[in-house]
Amino acid sequence: MDRIKEVLQDSFQVPVTEEDGKLIVSYGALKRVEASIVDKKLYVDTAPNPNVPDEEILETNRRFRKFLDDATGYTAKQRVSKSKKDVRK
Repeated sequence: MDRIKEVLQDSFQVPVTEEDGKLIVSYGALKRVEASIVDKKLYVDTAPNPNVPDEEILETNRRFRKFLDDATGYTAKQRVSKSKKDVRK
């Protein structure tokens, strides 16, 4: 979790708080991002903030993708492939 916390801070450049074993940030078009690790898997829940300009949505999306890439070590395509494999099991 310490590494995930560092990646959240680096990606979003905002303070990270911890609640019930989950790391929490709020940035731009994401009202809330919750990250946790369960059984060696990263789980991320998000809640949108719909009242932001398009430019801020794009910037938030860029930072969120960077966070996922850095936190997992996988590209978006690789994450989709792994998710599909997990669903089939």
